Amino acid sequence: MERITLNVQKREEKGKGAARSLRRAQMIPAILYRGGGSLPIKIPRKEIAQFINSTAGEQVMVNLRFGEEENRLALIRDYQVDPTSREMLHVDFFEVSLTEKVRVSVPVTTVGEPIGVKRDKGILQNLLREIEVECLPDNIPGHIKIDISGLEIGQSFHVGDLRLGDDVKVLTDASEVIANVIAPIVEEAAPAEAAAPEVTEPEVIKKGKKEEEAEEGK
Repeated sequence: MERITLNVQKREEKGKGAARSLRRAQMIPAILYRGGGSLPIKIPRKEIAQFINSTAGEQVMVNLRFGEEENRLALIRDYQVDPTSREMLHVDFFEVSLTEKVRVSVPVTTVGEPIGVKRDKGILQNLLREIEVECLPDNIPGHIKIDISGLEIGQSFHVGDLRLGDDVKVLTDASEVIANVIAPIVEEAAPAEAAAPEVTEPEVIKKGKKEEEAEEGK
């Protein structure tokens, strides 16, 4: 698995005010978790921003360098970004050992245009964006690509169809659907408007002269 080195420092500053001061100094507050413990650290804004942008959500092992003598291997667990400015706010790492298996989520992407879409005008649905796996850190897939070009209408690609090798155990349910192709939506024609019933004018019956005189004499 690819490794990228990031220079970090142990952090004594704590609290929201300290975090804002660090960011003004172009440093990003972070936490390194290991087992039940944690270590506050800080990392240059430029380095972590370049790392996040270059990996584009892939699982990549990082070598956290504390000066010249101490290094620790880790994976990014999570990071927070300001929703308005899009600036990095905080990063969570968890330390790993090359001899201990870890559970991580790995992104899944699809490649190819399904035949059911290209030929039969079906609709592709991407239903699962990541799966959980368990393996040694060096065996973690950066991302998983699946070829869906052979899918026809009504067919699906399930988690159980993945082949990641004996070194990687898939924890996500095998029946979960990663992608499928459904039939195109056919709009039903609107029913013709029912013809309005014909309105019949009431019949006017003309009375004879004798009938009119009889009524007047009442």
